[in-house]
Amino acid sequence: MRITDVRTAEVLGHGYSTFVRIYTDEGLFGTGECIHGGAGCPRLVATMTELLRGEDPRDVEPLFERIRRRYLFEGALAGNVVTALAGIEIALWDLAGKALGAPVYRLLGGRYRDRIRLYCDCHGGKEDTPASHAEQALAAAALGFTALKFDVDDLTHPAKADRWNHTLNAREMASMVEKVAAVREAVGPSIDLAIDMHGRYDTHSAIRLARALEPFELMWLEEPVPPENVDAMREVKRCSPVPICAGENLFLRWGFRDLLEKQAVDIIMPDLPKCGGLAEGKKIAGMAELYYIPIAPHNVCGPLGTLASCHAGAAIPNFLVLEWHWLERPYWNDLLIVDAPLIQNGAIRVPDRPGLGYELNEDVAQHYLRPGTTLFGEA
Repeated sequence: MRITDVRTAEVLGHGYSTFVRIYTDEGLFGTGECIHGGAGCPRLVATMTELLRGEDPRDVEPLFERIRRRYLFEGALAGNVVTALAGIEIALWDLAGKALGAPVYRLLGGRYRDRIRLYCDCHGGKEDTPASHAEQALAAAALGFTALKFDVDDLTHPAKADRWNHTLNAREMASMVEKVAAVREAVGPSIDLAIDMHGRYDTHSAIRLARALEPFELMWLEEPVPPENVDAMREVKRCSPVPICAGENLFLRWGFRDLLEKQAVDIIMPDLPKCGGLAEGKKIAGMAELYYIPIAPHNVCGPLGTLASCHAGAAIPNFLVLEWHWLERPYWNDLLIVDAPLIQNGAIRVPDRPGLGYELNEDVAQHYLRPGTTLFGEA
């Protein structure tokens, strides 16, 4: 079996995902999804295609490494090059699984679990009030989710005096605490609750807020300071009474090295369809396991990329929970050809079918294409 072509499609979701499809001379194809690469990913995949033509798609990791090394001086440490490569890697796993008649988790070493728990990213309330946040939390819990996440960062807060300086003042912090308190009171103690700060605050602001949120028994406080300074993150963790989670803006296992070696977080959250793919995610998780740090992958992909992360999560012993970010997009299940909703009671059962287990619904994907583009190069 040899690779004959690689094509892409850009489909609307949380921004535009790049879907990567790899074709072979035996008629089999594999499809992957990568995210947060913007319009640059399709062009990068196109340039990488010549390194794949004529190769055996079952050599997933050697092909990944071949491309990564070829692009070492063109950005293969982080960013869009790695993200485009992640889309290719996931498509290769899907194709290899189909060729070998095995689900991807089996190729990754086997599964520790057959059900992947999700947490629902609720963003915030429909209105910027504690009551509206509580209402949103109850709506998500009613769908069967046992873990939720809310955003508390607000760069347009009326109390903010300077749009460039992100030091929290007392009114801003009080507003954040009130929203978290309302959510916790609404859902009770049995629902896990994470709070996201999107890496927008300085060190002492993050520490103050972490201490103020201690009564609400958080699952974690996410990205409290920008990702560039691991020592600052470590200081927040040292002073925080709640667990600290970070890592969605890091790439490849080298990007996680300092974060883990300095034990600057309690939980890591690599975005697998962004940071390097499934095998890379398993390697990152293995590094984290040395420090008894669980992995809770960040995930804003559609259902195909989410399934890919589920296969990796099944094969990772220190997996904790996976993000689901499509609460306000009604076409989640429509993007795959499925006979029942993929999410049941806040979890996804990892499919036993070959490859990722399900195929992209091309008719639906066609409807959500980026304007001016085509679905896998088809006119």
